[in-house]
Amino acid sequence: MPSNMPQSRHWFHIAMFAFVCMAIALLTSDAIACPTCKDVLADDDPLSQARAAGYFYSILFMMAMPFVLIGTFGGAAYLSIRRARQRELESNV
Repeated sequence: MPSNMPQSRHWFHIAMFAFVCMAIALLTSDAIACPTCKDVLADDDPLSQARAAGYFYSILFMMAMPFVLIGTFGGAAYLSIRRARQRELESNV
């Protein structure tokens, strides 16, 4: 907490953030979809087939995202450490 911000103002920001989060949670509607619905929707109707394909790709996206994030941040950390070591070796020579 910054030293120049009064204590009451800090609590006001926290209360407003909590209020906005609760309002969003209470005012949104439930999602009427589940990963297994793609099997039910896979009829001969082109719209149902397109919707089932959308569910399929959303499931693949959700499953791949943790690996993408970990790989991205892990790769960035590895390259950063490697570059720092390289700069250290060059400065010692």
